[in-house]
Amino acid sequence: MEHKFCVVTLFCLLFLSPLVSCQLDYRFYDATCPNLTRIVQSGVWSAIANDSRIAASLLRLHFHDCFVNGCDASLLLDDTGSLVGEKNAPGNKNSVRGFEVIDKIKSTVEEACPSTVSCTDIVTLVSRAAVYFSGGPYWPVPLGRRDSTTASENAVKEQLPSPFEPLENITAKFTAKGLDIKDLVVLSGAHTIGFAQCFTFKTRLFNFRESGKPDPTLDASLLQNLQSLCPNQADSDTQLAPLDPVTSTKFDNIYFKNLVNNSGLLLSDQVLMGNNRTASMVFGYSKFPFLFYRDFGASMVNMANIGVLTGSNGEIRKNCRAVNKKTTA
Repeated sequence: MEHKFCVVTLFCLLFLSPLVSCQLDYRFYDATCPNLTRIVQSGVWSAIANDSRIAASLLRLHFHDCFVNGCDASLLLDDTGSLVGEKNAPGNKNSVRGFEVIDKIKSTVEEACPSTVSCTDIVTLVSRAAVYFSGGPYWPVPLGRRDSTTASENAVKEQLPSPFEPLENITAKFTAKGLDIKDLVVLSGAHTIGFAQCFTFKTRLFNFRESGKPDPTLDASLLQNLQSLCPNQADSDTQLAPLDPVTSTKFDNIYFKNLVNNSGLLLSDQVLMGNNRTASMVFGYSKFPFLFYRDFGASMVNMANIGVLTGSNGEIRKNCRAVNKKTTA
């Protein structure tokens, strides 16, 4: 047991962000909730069977939670009379989805292991299962995170990267979380699955940088298809377009091939080709999918360790949408 502790400690020192508490453990729930992984995977499998888009949504939910004051399930909290949560903040409202899937899995976990597994760890495991069941990699996940007792709408506005921001701004937001430019490129590859609303890229189609013309770097055939899908009128703003039109529900490296071919949907994706360092990584991942899979798992672990609560910090919520009620003696 002592040898195992030394190995885990060495792993923490060598590989994890300095912001990470090394109270996370790959076998954290082995004794207290041995069927946790099976329950999570069953829930995610059923959700994907009912809605092929949900895999990308669950992965995105994890990202949106971790980038705002750390991975603490604050995104899951509903608004109350005393709490303005994160769900209705710009970037999340009418955009982030999958909360019902988390609720259902949490309910099953509570039946099997009451007051044991945090919502944060469930979201972390759900994102891995969503990637795996979409054809992507599977990676080991250290567990033991706890849930926040608060949320912040303002923090969403300040900390969450936006598809409208330049690469420098997005890079700065990743750096602030202890992530680097490689993590940025790799995690952008999550856009190999899922959809985006037209308003997130429509200026590229009709009025790029106030020019009155389309983005000249956008592939002509893709431009034509997108202009048809997202006409230049307000009622098309919420129409959906696949982030990767080639294999929109399969987790693969086609996203990077699309960028090489000037077919990235979001400007925040395509700008990765305008920087020598990021473009070099894009080329590499476009040619070698196994490298992308390997690095994606590592970057997901890095992201899942942002600002985690462990030990006696935070709580284990019984209902992911609400802070536990205080008990009186």
